[in-house]
Amino acid sequence: MRAALLTRPGSPLEVVDDLQIRDPRPGEVKVRVRHCGICHSDLTVVDGAVPGGLPLVLGHEAAGVVEEVGPGVTTHAPGDQVVLTPCPPCGACYWCVRAEWSLCVNSTGIMTNTFPDGSTGLTRDGEPVFRGLNVAGFAEYTVTQATGAIRIPEEVPLEVACVIGCAVQTGVGAVLNTAEVAEGATVLVLGLGGIGLSVVQGARLAAAAQIIVSDPVAERREAAKHFGATHQLDPAKDDVITATRDLTGGIGVDYAFETAGLASLVEAGYHAARNGGTIVCVGAPPIDQGIHLSPAALLTVSAKRVMGCLLGSSNSLFEVPRLIGLWQAGRLDLESLITGRRPLADVNAALDDMRASRGIRTVLEI
Repeated sequence: MRAALLTRPGSPLEVVDDLQIRDPRPGEVKVRVRHCGICHSDLTVVDGAVPGGLPLVLGHEAAGVVEEVGPGVTTHAPGDQVVLTPCPPCGACYWCVRAEWSLCVNSTGIMTNTFPDGSTGLTRDGEPVFRGLNVAGFAEYTVTQATGAIRIPEEVPLEVACVIGCAVQTGVGAVLNTAEVAEGATVLVLGLGGIGLSVVQGARLAAAAQIIVSDPVAERREAAKHFGATHQLDPAKDDVITATRDLTGGIGVDYAFETAGLASLVEAGYHAARNGGTIVCVGAPPIDQGIHLSPAALLTVSAKRVMGCLLGSSNSLFEVPRLIGLWQAGRLDLESLITGRRPLADVNAALDDMRASRGIRTVLEI
């Protein structure tokens, strides 16, 4: 099959046509990938900021059509439209039974780029190929657990639905599930890519009173106004911490979301949050970045909470249909997140667009 392959960090992806994929095993489905969004996490791996096994097929924000079901699968049939998720909940592990679905044992594949048993299902010239970020969506086909392919109505366009797989599920989920933002709250969003703008939409859905955003790209700040931001800050000109406190009467925000994958923004969010406030780490900083809070006693006396967030703490089996329903009701804008569409052959140009902060989300047609 055809796929975009990363063979060494920092190198362009190579579009090849000789990848092999195994048949679905019991409890799995094989999906014909139609569209896949490009996420900053893909770029982080390509540029070598997060190491992993190679060669590797990236792409984890995908949608497609079920091609084949494995033995025992009764929830899917060939022809079903599906959104793929990086965190397929098994429903029975330690984390799933505690309603921590995005931490399911199946989600370890985000870091290992394999199935839980260490296999990948992909080979080239007889050698294993890793399944990037647990989906491997930059390919014509992928195999996943049945719970990793969430059925959606046939009238929903796949090129629009694919962004739910990561950006929207993560951003809206960070607000509604991870932080549980209260109605009338004040919110700061640091970074306005696809995930950051989805956080803005989540804060609007939660009826936040103030949604303050910060990003150095003017076009993204303008887009944030469309999605529901009430105040826009330019970090190149504004002291974001001081400005945020000024906008909240000197108190600080109830919730600060870091969505750009920069440790320095986690620290900024910490200092912009009020005493007792919540800082949600949504982005994935490079592994050589650390968070520094000094003095450490601030964590005690300020009673602030610093929270991690994986895929918006979502149970994808519930979250994807909910987000589709909100889109169908006109309460969630998916189309405006997509500012570019390219064929798979142009994957490297699309990655360059992301490096240069051009647009918001580019969707590849596989």
